[in-house]
Amino acid sequence: MKGHWFLIIMTIIIYFSNNTNIVAEAKQKKLRPPYKNGAAEKCDFYDGKWVTDYKYPLYNAKDCPFLLQQFDCVRNGRPDRAFLKYRWQPTNCNLARWDGKDFVRRIRNKKVLFVGDSLSLNQWQSLACMLHSAFPRLNYTVTRKGPLMSTFSIPSAKVDSVAGSSKLWMGYDILIFDTWHWWLHTGRKQPWDVIRDGKVLHQDMDRLKAYEKALVTWGRWVSKNINFKKTNIFFQGISPDHSNGTQWGKKTNQMQCKGAQKPIKKLRYLGGPDQADMLLGKVLGKTGKPIHLLRLNKMSQYRVDGHPSIYGSPRYKGMDCTHWCLPGVPDTWNQLLYANLI
Repeated sequence: MKGHWFLIIMTIIIYFSNNTNIVAEAKQKKLRPPYKNGAAEKCDFYDGKWVTDYKYPLYNAKDCPFLLQQFDCVRNGRPDRAFLKYRWQPTNCNLARWDGKDFVRRIRNKKVLFVGDSLSLNQWQSLACMLHSAFPRLNYTVTRKGPLMSTFSIPSAKVDSVAGSSKLWMGYDILIFDTWHWWLHTGRKQPWDVIRDGKVLHQDMDRLKAYEKALVTWGRWVSKNINFKKTNIFFQGISPDHSNGTQWGKKTNQMQCKGAQKPIKKLRYLGGPDQADMLLGKVLGKTGKPIHLLRLNKMSQYRVDGHPSIYGSPRYKGMDCTHWCLPGVPDTWNQLLYANLI
């Protein structure tokens, strides 16, 4: 996998030709302002808490034809349902409730591209289901492209170039990027044998440093090649994997999401907030470009109950405390995406 940086490319293209009545209906609908008590200052969507809302979830998993089994926890036998009923409530304002018709009006005849790993796939699946729930009878063009070509070569992770995949990012109106999860893998799960930095090959290097180099390279490419007057750029914040149980009161640092049915009430930061998430914000800020970071890390850290755990498979194999059940937490990520497009 030469130039292995982003793993999965997913597109959502929605065209309206005979549905002008639906578009007009959405256009006339007034949105609830993202402010509370007439506050003039802009809403901080990312500061808040999870509250129970019995109007949730936003869609039914069994009605979504795009949903992969690995994210369909209810179908795989998860017995509890409380994890489906949580809504993110910002502290000093209201997050506009998802309006699929209005969202589609805003991206009418536009192309949305998710570029990232399986957590990007998780968010993309969520958005596809949310849109299908709003327009269950429309014709969709939903495309997923992955690394389908096999070559005999030494896999390397390039931190100084995005040339291998960046040509696929052009021509889109909304781009949502994500990368970090695979930077943590070691041993047999590591998708490369060496790390290439210019002409230098490293057997390994500090993963945060490698991640920073890759982000800086990406930032240079975006700054040089993207017309920000025509294209909206988002970056998915670091999704927590709940791999260290001591952060929410467990006695061991092993994967401990199995059996969790409620969000964590109080986070315990051992060693401080997520270093990769802080680094991501720092690098994006230095680009000087209007790249919006979806700061989902802290809000998602509360949701230890939102992972598949053993319910990523109907055979109850494995322990997935990295990805998210759908419906679930990624639906809120997409609500934040929607709120930032309003």
